[in-house]
Amino acid sequence: MASLKKRYVYLIAMLVLIGIFHACAGVRPMMNAIAGGTLVLRQGLGRAAAVFPFSLAEALCCLGILILIAWLAWTIASVCRGRSGRLRVLWRRVSLLLAVLLTLYLLLCLFLGASYRAEGFREKSGLWGRPTDIDSLYDATARFAEGLRETAELVPRDGEGRFAASLDDVFSRSPEIYRGAEAIFPFLKLEDRPPKRAFFSRLMSRFNYTGFYFPFTGEANINIDPPPCLIPATIAHEMAHQRGVASEQEANFVAVLACLESSDPLYVYSGWLFGYVHLCNALYKADADRYFALAAALPDPVKADLWANNEYWARFETKAAEVSEKVYDTMLKSYGQELGVRSYGAVVDLLIAWYQAGMLD
Repeated sequence: MASLKKRYVYLIAMLVLIGIFHACAGVRPMMNAIAGGTLVLRQGLGRAAAVFPFSLAEALCCLGILILIAWLAWTIASVCRGRSGRLRVLWRRVSLLLAVLLTLYLLLCLFLGASYRAEGFREKSGLWGRPTDIDSLYDATARFAEGLRETAELVPRDGEGRFAASLDDVFSRSPEIYRGAEAIFPFLKLEDRPPKRAFFSRLMSRFNYTGFYFPFTGEANINIDPPPCLIPATIAHEMAHQRGVASEQEANFVAVLACLESSDPLYVYSGWLFGYVHLCNALYKADADRYFALAAALPDPVKADLWANNEYWARFETKAAEVSEKVYDTMLKSYGQELGVRSYGAVVDLLIAWYQAGMLD
């Protein structure tokens, strides 16, 4: 009975701490302090996790699933064995699970939620993307199309003209790709290590994930199942999260910035392609005629990459992917990203601002 009372105290304490966090979510200095402190800790965890050749994040997730299955079996067995007080036994088991879940949620608030509420890339860099007219959108998209024409032949191609760089090369070169971006924005500086290749990559595709950053190990985990043309940009995106860039829209922009400012042709091409995809999607909605004119003028190898990428992801337009996106959307909004998943589209404004600042010339 005493242990159950202690558990009640613990549950109440967790609820109070979570309540305090959300009540103070709008206090920027506090969020900056928490985000800054946990960033140092997360980066330290990332250095420690780098010694493992596999994704420690995936291993922990699998372990968590196994523990949950064991807990369910233990709970069912305990309730079935009991001849009396079954509800009390069930509550003891459920309260234990609730304590674990509340603890994990509080840690997630501290390790990730505070970063969404803290000062972001735009405030640190002074670069603010704002809605612009269709002509500005077209000009920026045209510049990215030009960048693709300039770099399409600088990367390895297979017999069908598609991007065919070795993933070993892509991953091994990743620790150096942020050096150019760090020279422009020193607050992005970090000693990098190659990200982890996700073992369950195909499963990630089914839930519409190209990669994920795991704050409890500081690892960038990459889905290696899709066509490789956008994997370098995906790596840059997850490495942006390792630098404390929490917002998805800002991480997308920082990924393009890092790729284009690197001297590696694999990353430069992928950065042009990643930025073009975001811009042309926006242009298609705003002015389909000009979109089709630009798309038709792309080199055949670029068209081959876009076709392969679209064809791959079309296979995973399932209910599971839709539910996964809604769950992620809800999580983003709970941390103050009012645009939710749609915030991926806001990268367009930052790309246009970067183009208009003359940084793509």
